[in-house]
Amino acid sequence: MNAREILKDRQGIVRSIAPDATVFEAVEAMDKFKVGALMVIDKSKLVGIISERDYTRKVMLKDRSSKSTKVSHIMTHKLAQVGPEASIEKCMDIMGKSRIRHLPVVEKGKVLGVISSTDLLLLTVSEKDHIIEQLERYIAPGF
Repeated sequence: MNAREILKDRQGIVRSIAPDATVFEAVEAMDKFKVGALMVIDKSKLVGIISERDYTRKVMLKDRSSKSTKVSHIMTHKLAQVGPEASIEKCMDIMGKSRIRHLPVVEKGKVLGVISSTDLLLLTVSEKDHIIEQLERYIAPGF
């Protein structure tokens, strides 16, 4: 399974915000969409990501105002990303080494979607359950 297959049921939905939006607007959008991060997109180009972690560390702990601070001032600029053919293992490796929870999948400069650490956890558990089920059928057919 690859990144494209992981995203196939999401119908190209990418939760995003503009860099000139306020952090407050970003947090509102995260709450509305029940996500932990938003892609920051400027003129159809991925320029960053803003996460709950960015908010906590760069606004709350620094006693900044979320209503006057722009997303562009606190977003993560250096992004890890993968192409749509990246394997689950590759995605897990990048996320683990980069210590991130959200991984954009990009093709020809366009964000196709975002893979979360929860997505990978659920897929891995599902895959292991399937293997166990197959082994049980092999070992004890007819039971």
